[in-house]
Amino acid sequence: MSVVDAGRSHTAEDHQHHLHAEQGSPATIVLRGVTAGYDDRPALEGIDLTIRQGSLTAVFGPNGGGKSTLLKVIAGLLRPWHGEAEVLGAPPGDAARRIAYVTQAELVDWSFPVSVWDVAMMGRYPGLGLVRRPGPVDRGAVHLALEQVGMAEHARTQIGQLSGGQRRRVFLARALAANPELYLLDEPVTGVDATTQEDLMDLLEAEARRGKTVVATTHDLACAASRFHDVVALNRTVIAHGPSELVLDQEVLRKTYGGHLLVLGQQAVLLDDAHHHDEAAPGEAHHHEGQPRSSA
Repeated sequence: MSVVDAGRSHTAEDHQHHLHAEQGSPATIVLRGVTAGYDDRPALEGIDLTIRQGSLTAVFGPNGGGKSTLLKVIAGLLRPWHGEAEVLGAPPGDAARRIAYVTQAELVDWSFPVSVWDVAMMGRYPGLGLVRRPGPVDRGAVHLALEQVGMAEHARTQIGQLSGGQRRRVFLARALAANPELYLLDEPVTGVDATTQEDLMDLLEAEARRGKTVVATTHDLACAASRFHDVVALNRTVIAHGPSELVLDQEVLRKTYGGHLLVLGQQAVLLDDAHHHDEAAPGEAHHHEGQPRSSA
């Protein structure tokens, strides 16, 4: 259960940056009439959505509403049944090297002897090709990314020894090291402490200021309202898309969550399980604080 309440508000500089991005930036993601799903079950229907370069966009909605599926379609991992999709000026998947996709379903053998440094370096591999080994530029990018997420001192630590919050920092470092144009992040701040959440959001906001596009799913509506520029309300189709203040609109919340929304005075209380996810493809598992949880 969560209560929608705007915490940290946007500054005038935040709004100015966002306004500039909306008015003068090209579209990073364009979806027209997209329907997609698994087997014969649609998870998304008739999606029309345009997200522009430099935006920091949160996607929120109920369990099973298609949030993770939307990221998979954008990443090129799930082909739409109907409709058209364009990402970074090309069909989804064609620009994979320019995209960093961080999913909650990290299918990792936590006992495997791979270090924090090794995981972060994986972000550089797509640009290395088959023969080139990581060089000084790659090592510098990885070191900087680990410093940015506060994990440089754990560089040689085996990944399985980290807490859930630390693992999230490392996977974000892997994304930062890749220096992508588009970040697709599935629940990047779920299950982390308040300090980690603020640190990660500061990093994502800085990336948006650099002209990178950030799209993240979230169950934390207070964070969506206070730290993101735009929001997409999603329940199998786009209910609303616009400035983050939409998270505080009770009519938008009613249409998005239906019976899962309880309005108490001026507060909207969401009766929603923050640790439940959209239906996943067969064999996919989700992890929370290092504990595997089947989504089947």
